Amino acid sequence: MTPPEEPQEIAAHQQTLYELNGLSPNGLAFNGLAFNGLAFNGLAFNGLAFNGLAFNGLSTAEFSSWFQADPALGNMVMKYVVACALPPGETRSHTPPDSNITYTWTGNLGLAPDWANGAPASLAEQQLISACLAAHTNKFGVRVPISVLGRTGLGEAIPYTRQELEDFAEKEACFFGNLFTGEGIYVGNDGRMLHHNNSSSRACARSDEKEDERQPCMPIVRVHHKCDKYCEKDKEKDFYAQCTYKGVTYQAITTRMRKDDVFKCGDGVCQYTESCGTGDNPDDCKDCGPCPAP
Repeated sequence: MTPPEEPQEIAAHQQTLYELNGLSPNGLAFNGLAFNGLAFNGLAFNGLAFNGLAFNGLSTAEFSSWFQADPALGNMVMKYVVACALPPGETRSHTPPDSNITYTWTGNLGLAPDWANGAPASLAEQQLISACLAAHTNKFGVRVPISVLGRTGLGEAIPYTRQELEDFAEKEACFFGNLFTGEGIYVGNDGRMLHHNNSSSRACARSDEKEDERQPCMPIVRVHHKCDKYCEKDKEKDFYAQCTYKGVTYQAITTRMRKDDVFKCGDGVCQYTESCGTGDNPDDCKDCGPCPAP
């Protein structure tokens, strides 16, 4: 399906598709991994040319040079890249030259089997890794369990159970795009929009009932329609398999969250998603008390 044109906006195991998400857009992180540092400032998908990243060795001069420029950032980036690309039980390691420190990263979702084995990433794998990285982004830099659904680069569904869908009953978002080619990365709401007094621990994925022009998690661009306007579901109807935006079809990742991770201003608890004030919305919330005088 082709959506209306819009202006461009500047388990694998069944048990663990409860992905811990803490990737801050200021900083894309499993536990603090910076999205700006990952996609643009440091990683430069279209500059480092991840197709040339030998996943069977991580021993190229290019990779070593990039990693040594900022080992802390590189370590966080690779946690996510490897977790998205490799299957459970597989690891990849890197020991920088002139160092006695070995960094080891563990696979989880297995989205990119060809790339993981040292071959150039296919177009589907590029799209899936891009969507997976965006799906793990968290505006607040906190670790939040989520359910990650989709298909691998070989077209096989990430394993999941009915129990997982029940535990993560809150439909959240669809992610799609391609960071490798500079086409951008996008997110759409799945299911209900947030009420004006609600806020989500996953602000990069969910928006409220009003059209959100703020784009709080750039470079992730929030599209102004729900997922079903752009995306087609898998035959089981539990997740979106692909999304078409501006005439380009992308392999997609769908996320779900726990109901307890949607907060309400007015419940008497000041959440980290809420700000001081006297009103009933997250940006002006009486639960946090009046703001101090300037």
